[in-house]
Amino acid sequence: MPSVFFRRWKGEVLVAQFDYLWQGGPEFAQSEHFRFGTDSVLLGNYVNLTGAKRAIDLGCASGVISLLMLSRNETLHVTGLEINEEAAALAGENMAHNGLNQRSTILCGDICKVRGMLPAGAFDVVVSNPPYYAVTTGDVSPDAARAKARGEVACTLDDLCAAAAYLCRWDGKFAVVYRPDRLPELFEAMKRHGIEPKRMRIVCHTVSSLPSLVLVEGRRGGKPGLKFEKVLLLKNPDGSDTEEIKAIYHR
Repeated sequence: MPSVFFRRWKGEVLVAQFDYLWQGGPEFAQSEHFRFGTDSVLLGNYVNLTGAKRAIDLGCASGVISLLMLSRNETLHVTGLEINEEAAALAGENMAHNGLNQRSTILCGDICKVRGMLPAGAFDVVVSNPPYYAVTTGDVSPDAARAKARGEVACTLDDLCAAAAYLCRWDGKFAVVYRPDRLPELFEAMKRHGIEPKRMRIVCHTVSSLPSLVLVEGRRGGKPGLKFEKVLLLKNPDGSDTEEIKAIYHR
């Protein structure tokens, strides 16, 4: 059963619960403002970690994607960068709870200021589940913490791709989950910063649904040529999970 623990934040004692996606998998607690979704789980499963030694999760929140990557590659070291102090502290607690302090580093900082925090080309893999909404769309939450997490308030798409290009070694990978309707903007920003989109997978709720998410992996300094992968379906026509989703969630 998931365990309950007490944590102190700015003088206040908070009750939190460690959850897990599958029995025996990594356990994690979440903050009120940074609840992970299916998009994070899919990205953590999608990114190619073959041969990777060092990865960074930009905007790691409570560290769920980082935990999933660490569970897939036992020799990987992951750095999580998160601008929100509470979320970064919780990510650190999640790493400690899973005995991963030696394989992880959690930093509280701004993606837009990575040049003053980390060396260039230090990572084999860069991943991010970034804010989906431009501030001009009207879809940004009035809550300040949620607005930063889901809207381009503190970090634009261009800022993200610039940081990814700086941190990623030559021929390294940048993997991201994003909104299908903003795919042209994503590709444009990646290419502007020297990251060539190399493979892409569309996510649909059912076979008759329009795309809800897109998973993209690019390569820094890569040659042109995009591989389209088969559509990832979340549900069968009867509403049950597809076999692939069951495998991703270890069900």
